[in-house]
Amino acid sequence: MLKYMVEVIRAFPPFPRSPLFPPTSIVTDPSLVPFIRGDGIGAKTMAEVVEVLVSGGKATAGPPLGPSLGPLGINVKAVVDEINKKTASFNGMQVPVRIEVDAKKNFTLTVGIPPTTALIKKEAGIEKGSKEPNAIVAGNLPFEAAVRIASMKLEGMLSYELKTAVKEVVGTCVSMGVTVDGKKAKDVFADIAAGKYDSVLVK
Repeated sequence: MLKYMVEVIRAFPPFPRSPLFPPTSIVTDPSLVPFIRGDGIGAKTMAEVVEVLVSGGKATAGPPLGPSLGPLGINVKAVVDEINKKTASFNGMQVPVRIEVDAKKNFTLTVGIPPTTALIKKEAGIEKGSKEPNAIVAGNLPFEAAVRIASMKLEGMLSYELKTAVKEVVGTCVSMGVTVDGKKAKDVFADIAAGKYDSVLVK
């Protein structure tokens, strides 16, 4: 568009010059020269983004990180070390990680939160949920652990307060065959509604 405007201006005689209001043409204005030449047009300014799932505290330079980061020309080992440092508390769980690499090969690491089911299994000390959640109990989750999980997941959940977030965690326990505080979910929901847990839920 700018180049077209330049051609149009060149095709017509210049405006009469005035000592008080000298015209500034698109051709003579120095600030517009880079645009006329096309400098910076089409330049690559967006960062490269890699999103992967890694084993908490045990990421390696192998797949999926190595093949994804290698072509970007950054220090893969430095990225792996940083990931392991930031995911150490999620040992044994699959953790979502986002790596953003800018044009200068600097990287920014964002660590997500493992799925609620993975957090429940870790806190309950079980390897998997029940195959028959309505009939077989796979394990028990202390209510305090449910609160910790809800606090971690709060930002990414549909809930807007801790109490509602805890209810979502308890609901997930139902589908896994996990009791909460040794009780069935419906009893825990009743206790929450009755204010039994307000000391840890209402702050």
